[in-house]
Amino acid sequence: MDSNNTKSRVILDDVAAYTVGLFPTLNLLEQRLSLELYRLLCEGQPVPRARLAQRLGIAGDTVNQILDGWPGVFSDQQRRIVGYWGLAIPAAYASSHRMTIGDQSLSAWCAWDTLFLPQLLGQTAEIESTAPAGVTIRLTVTPERLVHVNPAGAQMSFLLPDATEVQKDVMSTFCDFVHFFPSAEVGQSWAARHPGTFLLSIDEAHDIARRKNYAQYQEALRGTPQVGYPRLESVRKDSSD
Repeated sequence: MDSNNTKSRVILDDVAAYTVGLFPTLNLLEQRLSLELYRLLCEGQPVPRARLAQRLGIAGDTVNQILDGWPGVFSDQQRRIVGYWGLAIPAAYASSHRMTIGDQSLSAWCAWDTLFLPQLLGQTAEIESTAPAGVTIRLTVTPERLVHVNPAGAQMSFLLPDATEVQKDVMSTFCDFVHFFPSAEVGQSWAARHPGTFLLSIDEAHDIARRKNYAQYQEALRGTPQVGYPRLESVRKDSSD
């Protein structure tokens, strides 16, 4: 095996392990609640807590206790959920990372969210993400795999934030630094101006996303295909629309 490839794999394993460790461990009820919340938000409307409790068949007080103890939960004045760990309805959060799922347009908090959410939602997402330089990157991500990337050389910025700070404010400590870029050259220029950030290929970022999902939702996702990122030749990467 090529020594450079081995070194890259080891570094990616380290990044994946650290990233997985940023997310809280969820028991089975919390896993189910989290997934149901994502899927209700996917309908594009604020989610009443009573509806979430009804869907899960549990008491409203139990739902409130769990949600009130979690970071990354955003509610409106009626305490309906409008955003949750990477996903928001557009009326609550206008984002440069947009996901179309079915007939719904949704906002992701950062580029990486668009790679892990389709598996949790169980639906294919068409993604349009505007890079800091203004170029639009388009992807198609199914619950199982990454199937389309345009432009072909797209990259994603990433960083390894402080775990405590992420729990306090994931937006300013992580999301604001995670973007797609049309090429490594453009991404490297941006990363050079943002200490602590580095680039991943879209395939690498998708691999880490799936590792995170299986680590955090291992019981709820049991029985689903554990497909890692595919070989490069099986991903359709277009240079134009």
